[in-house]
Amino acid sequence: MDKKYEVVIGVEIHAQLKTKSKMFCSCAVAFGATPNSNVCPICLGLPGTLPTVNDNAIELAIKAGLALNCQIAELSTFARKHYFYPDLPKGYQITQYKEPLATNGFIDLNGKTIEIRRLHIEEDSGKSIHSGSESLVDFNRCGVPLIEVVTEPNIRSPEQAVQYLQTLKQILNYLDVSDCDMEKGHFRCEPNISLRPIGQTKFGIRTELKNLNSLRNVREGLEFEIKRQTKILDEGGSIIQETLFWDEQTKTTGSMRGKEESEDYRYFPEPDLPVLVIKKEKIDTIKKMLPSLPLQRKIYLVEKLNLPQNIAEIIIETKEFADYFDATVKHCPNPKLVANWLTTEVRAILNEKAITIINFKLNPQQLADLLNMLNENKITGKVAKEIFTEMLTTENTAQEIASSKGLFLIQDDDVLIKAVAEILEKNQDVVTKYKEGKTTIVGYLVGLVTKKTEGKISPQKIMEEILKRLR
Repeated sequence: MDKKYEVVIGVEIHAQLKTKSKMFCSCAVAFGATPNSNVCPICLGLPGTLPTVNDNAIELAIKAGLALNCQIAELSTFARKHYFYPDLPKGYQITQYKEPLATNGFIDLNGKTIEIRRLHIEEDSGKSIHSGSESLVDFNRCGVPLIEVVTEPNIRSPEQAVQYLQTLKQILNYLDVSDCDMEKGHFRCEPNISLRPIGQTKFGIRTELKNLNSLRNVREGLEFEIKRQTKILDEGGSIIQETLFWDEQTKTTGSMRGKEESEDYRYFPEPDLPVLVIKKEKIDTIKKMLPSLPLQRKIYLVEKLNLPQNIAEIIIETKEFADYFDATVKHCPNPKLVANWLTTEVRAILNEKAITIINFKLNPQQLADLLNMLNENKITGKVAKEIFTEMLTTENTAQEIASSKGLFLIQDDDVLIKAVAEILEKNQDVVTKYKEGKTTIVGYLVGLVTKKTEGKISPQKIMEEILKRLR
């Protein structure tokens, strides 16, 4: 069935910057602190107070803008965005409006370019907590520095929106600009979506989904809106421009309020803050200090280390995981072996314990010591997994475990030669079948030699010795 409508999606995200203090005052930024303990007259908006700009927040925002291929403005300004809500004590939010810090960027998604309209700095609001018939307000989050990143409306599916968000989170993680922890509200997403008949250039009426806190909610919310809007348009109705909430229980959207336009916020220049001046020299210095980003590291893994693309994508999921891989490869000269173990054995433990690589018990040197023994054919793969399991529950090294349990493979070639000779002598009927063309039967002979040597000789070495004698 042909599609009648084209999906048009734009995405706004708010990412909390990784600073120690707030955007316009010296109050601490600390998730989970006692409610209303990290506040002062400035972030509470008391009369007569004056904001001052957090230089660290500006630098982090510039890093993000450069990594997103934006043009950094040497002159940008702050504005007041007015709206009433109990968790906004000033009655307005300090943000950037007409002259943002960064514009005209993009992210590449496997050949599809997602254009970024703007990146600007602003302060967060507080947090309302609703309990029964009571509503409480925690102002600790008030004034916490954020960047808002706004795309052009050139995303064409929920899957593409999620892919964009995953890539953006990855980039901010690599830059150490934001923790991007969606559960803690450090990365909040507000996609807007409209439909238009295939071939039409004019945009349809859009709706906005507010404060989605997981990528699954983004996908499900957009998929629901596509179905809902399609049904309305098919029945000859009109879409109402409004802000929607996503109900995780019912898997439906609901109306919060009519969608505001910029004039509804009565923007005007912030009179208490001067023009933000960013010298070109500072921009160039920050640009030179940018780390290797996910795409660059992926290219290196695939083109220089010859890793499969799907394995490379797992390794670069987070900067910490990619750094662990790099550190392990420094001590073990077989990157494919390291990649295989990290994406299977190590990742299985991380998933089982619900931890990240930062909390993994073994450091890169310890893992490399184990893998080197495997790489040098001193132990078998099965034995390596046995040692790995014990290393996770003891303080013993791979070498100590292998030595104490007699797990090292026999390196004496005379033992191998003698064992193979005896097995071939006792199994002449099998040897005859091999010579008649039934070559797969060699595996049976390998098994007999492995059993005779109690698994202490590498199957590969056994195979090589048998084939040498059968030629």
